[in-house]
Amino acid sequence: MKRRNVITIFALLVIVLTSACTKRFADINKNPYDFDEDELTADYRLLGEPLSQALLNLLIYNDPPTAQLQQNLNADIFSGYMMSPTPFEGNINNTNYGLLYYWNNKPWLIAYSNVMKNCDFTQMKSKDSYSDFYAWAQIIKVEAMHRVSDIYGPIIYTKYGKLNDEMGIDYDDQKTAYYAFFDDLREAIDTLTRYVNNNSLSKFTAFDLVYRGDYRQWVKFANTLRLRLAIRISGIDKPKAKAEGEAALKHPFGLLMEPEDNFAVNITPVTHPLNIMCYTWADLRMSAPMESILTGYEDPRLSSYFLPTEAGTYIYHGIRNGIKISAKEEYSGFSSLTRLSSNILFMTAAEAWFLKAEAALLGWENAGIPKEDYERGIRSSFKQYNLPNIGSYLVNSTSKPNPYVDPQNQDNNVKPGDPNLSTITIAWDESDTPERKLERIITQKWIAMFPEGQEAWSEFRRTGYPKLFPVVINNSNNTISTNKFIRRLPMPQIEEITNPKALERARKMLNGPDTGGTPLWWDIR
Repeated sequence: MKRRNVITIFALLVIVLTSACTKRFADINKNPYDFDEDELTADYRLLGEPLSQALLNLLIYNDPPTAQLQQNLNADIFSGYMMSPTPFEGNINNTNYGLLYYWNNKPWLIAYSNVMKNCDFTQMKSKDSYSDFYAWAQIIKVEAMHRVSDIYGPIIYTKYGKLNDEMGIDYDDQKTAYYAFFDDLREAIDTLTRYVNNNSLSKFTAFDLVYRGDYRQWVKFANTLRLRLAIRISGIDKPKAKAEGEAALKHPFGLLMEPEDNFAVNITPVTHPLNIMCYTWADLRMSAPMESILTGYEDPRLSSYFLPTEAGTYIYHGIRNGIKISAKEEYSGFSSLTRLSSNILFMTAAEAWFLKAEAALLGWENAGIPKEDYERGIRSSFKQYNLPNIGSYLVNSTSKPNPYVDPQNQDNNVKPGDPNLSTITIAWDESDTPERKLERIITQKWIAMFPEGQEAWSEFRRTGYPKLFPVVINNSNNTISTNKFIRRLPMPQIEEITNPKALERARKMLNGPDTGGTPLWWDIR
């Protein structure tokens, strides 16, 4: 092959990979001018660049309109973190359960076109000789696809790429997908642990936008992700949850323990897409539950998360979900998010400590003591935001979430005594019931995970905590219960066109109709 042709093909391939285009990587594999082993080992770009792109598209980094539909106008809102002042589609939209199918395709499309496909390509190329890249792809794939499963339920995972011309590509029910996630994480952890123990030099440093190729850090993240998923299924599948959770807790490399361990994708020099949504478009503001909880606790993290309103230096206001909004100007003066750095945060060390606290409540080995884990979680979150004064916060046994007052419309208020207004305090109380201890853990976990709305929404559905305020207007046509809140998104309608027979079978895997009111497999509350 002429060198000039090699350079041309290489350039074309890099363009394809970095743009994360929708053409299937299987087509690239059929290219008769594919790279040979010498070219592959020169800089590992063929293996590493697709995984860089996969990381960048866990939340699409360079397309704010798509990111808004991928997560913000679903999980970020449903989690109680944020609310939009914009009355999209005549104020019939996701924020009040008037679900829009053309919005709700995006989480699926981005995950498969920009993440799953890239991971699959690297795994095809690395399986025989580059097990570290293969393991890295496994971890990224699980991080992306458990989020997709936690949105819809059934997903295409173990049968990905196995097309049957008559029947389409089959889905896994959520239990099967979760078991596959655990298998992939276990294999990846074992592989990268061997690399660390052998003092192997990392090959993917140039492509790793999180830990700069540190194999040990990726094992710690994978352990924490394994524990997250184990806790997620602890209500529905206790033996499996305990086995997987204890395996994560017993691993010698441990979990994410300090803010320096946080799993955050560096998208520099691009700004965080939430900055565009909040400041350029004014489509994003603080939520009512955030106002209630953070002001009620006099939480020092308040000013790290949000800005005061136009009404005054120390006045913070959030918007309640599902309210009547006639025009953006009604609520656009409410609290904006603080400007976020160019790091998209997906998991914190604080979350790991709260996972341990819940595991300790469940009696899992190596989980520690609930009170100590709980307080370490708060300390880690404060440290993340360089907040030194934590002593008085930890012993605060009187402060509770505030009632919510909407200065624009009193019909949106949440008054004292409302069952949706939490009475949980901050200080650990060993005499509390297990359920009240769980509420305390999850409420602080919810605060600490901000602004990662996908995980916050999942944990709210699983536990019912923190207590959120139901929508005032419910435009679901009785498919979603106001008091039970939205449980999932319906299966993406793009599959009606591209994979209809398999989609029909997938819908039968649900515990009810394919609506936003049907709970997922692990959602048993």
